Amino acid sequence: MTELVFFINQVVISGLVLGCIYALGAIGITLIFGILRFAHFAHSELMTGGAFIAFLLASAFAAWGIVTPIPTGFVVLPIAMVLTAILALGIDKGFYAPLRKRGAKPVTLLIASIGVTLMIQGLIRLFFGAGSYSFFETEPKEVFRIDMAGLGSTRPLVITEPQVLMILVTAVSVVALHFFLTRSRLGKAMRAMADNADLAQVSGINTALVVRVTWVIAGALACMAGTMLALDVTLKPDLAFNIILPIFAAAIVGGLGQAYGAIAGGLLIGFAETLAVFNWTMLLRPLNAVLPDWMQLPATLALVPTEYKLTVAFVILVVTLLVRPTGIFKGASS
Repeated sequence: MTELVFFINQVVISGLVLGCIYALGAIGITLIFGILRFAHFAHSELMTGGAFIAFLLASAFAAWGIVTPIPTGFVVLPIAMVLTAILALGIDKGFYAPLRKRGAKPVTLLIASIGVTLMIQGLIRLFFGAGSYSFFETEPKEVFRIDMAGLGSTRPLVITEPQVLMILVTAVSVVALHFFLTRSRLGKAMRAMADNADLAQVSGINTALVVRVTWVIAGALACMAGTMLALDVTLKPDLAFNIILPIFAAAIVGGLGQAYGAIAGGLLIGFAETLAVFNWTMLLRPLNAVLPDWMQLPATLALVPTEYKLTVAFVILVVTLLVRPTGIFKGASS
């Protein structure tokens, strides 16, 4: 039972947390691709920027002496999401909208997004430096250790309060997005425009409004993903830059343009990465008692070293492109 609890701690909980972050980031990317038809590489900096906005708000709360029953990062998250959504609208108005009016091709918009990535990251480094920050400098991070001795385990089940809230917030956000896309008139307009933008415009759909709402949702979800990642690890200028490629892989594996596919792809990539770096010797150790000496399990039995964890996403991506280019949910061909 001890080995099973270790597996749950290292794989199930970690994979679910990582999958939630990937899923929220991939939803924004897939919505932008579905509506605007270009890969938005600056989405990682929206995540990082949103996390820094939440950090500033949380620091302000601490300076004002405001104490909250849950981590302050989650309390200020709605305000940070609104501010990041405004930032996303500003980026579109200042950089992408002029290019679209000139009839720029998707590859031009993609290159422009890389420029926006470098610009935002440079501004973050200019104002915050290259150091690391923590949401828990002024408040403790509560860790829940659930005693499993009754089930014969010497290890407790360990999960932090931010991780519990992260999973709950992600679930609520996914359900809310589902109802928005399926029940609201604007959500149906977004789905129609994603299917055929020209036909949607001819049908009288306000495509300019749909574009703005797309950026609002993408910016808000990027802020949520970035803040939750910063609450789980540490906040730094390249917080999300290092995971943008796995997030893109999640969007492509799920099906570009498909919000539900992004959720499935994010969870798939998250669990695949944690399973790949997990030391399987810890789980299979009881087998050493029945195996001959020459077949004893090595001290470390991981499919991929931890430093090469990101390669897992690329392997899954390549297999998907070869076997099912449209992804799990049959999105746009990638």
